[in-house]
Amino acid sequence: MLHIGCHLSISKGFLHIGKEASSIDADTFQFFTRNPQGGQAKDIDPADVQKYNAYAAEHKFAKIVAHAPYTLNPCSDKPETREFAEMVFADDLKRMEFVPNNYYNFHPGSHVGQGVETGIGMITDLLNRILKPEQTTTVLLETMSGKGSEVGSTFEELAEIIAGVKLSDKMGVCLDTCHVFAAGYDIVNNLDGVLCYFDEVIGLNRLKAVHLNDSLMPFASHKDRHAKIGEGCIGKKALVDFVNHPAIRSLPIILETPNDLAGYATEIKMMRNA
Repeated sequence: MLHIGCHLSISKGFLHIGKEASSIDADTFQFFTRNPQGGQAKDIDPADVQKYNAYAAEHKFAKIVAHAPYTLNPCSDKPETREFAEMVFADDLKRMEFVPNNYYNFHPGSHVGQGVETGIGMITDLLNRILKPEQTTTVLLETMSGKGSEVGSTFEELAEIIAGVKLSDKMGVCLDTCHVFAAGYDIVNNLDGVLCYFDEVIGLNRLKAVHLNDSLMPFASHKDRHAKIGEGCIGKKALVDFVNHPAIRSLPIILETPNDLAGYATEIKMMRNA
């Protein structure tokens, strides 16, 4: 059975989002820890989280994925932006312990002209300051499309970040199908080859979650434009083959396609029945 869900709003609390996920036959979901553009996070209601944790256990939810705000950039050239990233990151990891043993996903960042190696150094420095031995949350680096000065569009860059983290057992990867396709990894015609190369460079044991998206832009475009399943350049067949690959099938799979709740329900059914 696929563990599949979508991105949902947590504004009404964890129990509500859990029930909303169940209503579309999802057994996992992703949520922003706060406004996608950053800012103050909503207070967590411990009673609500306790009810959610019981609900998730009863309904056999897979691990869920929290997503950091898009403005979190630990390798910015602006000190205030890096300070904001560290504050948000550390606060989010504390809050994630209300729902222990889950995932916290973030975009590695953009080096804005400082160079990839400088960017990687800043990212690992941040992670080494904020990761704690006692945390139960695994931090996921998201694969990126390679637009502009993004860090993390190659498996080698992700591997280098992980290698520089002292508590590397707290680190994993979230593979975004649209992003890797745009970055030049041919998951349409050479899925086995791509996953084999991921294993060689990073290790499939580090692959913890998937963002399942079609791509509006062609292969190796280095442009991040998500499309609904079957309406982009990757195509339904390739994405069905992807989610059913032995290396992928047991992972939490999150839809980030441009959809409403009914649209996500349709895509979840499509993937489960394919």
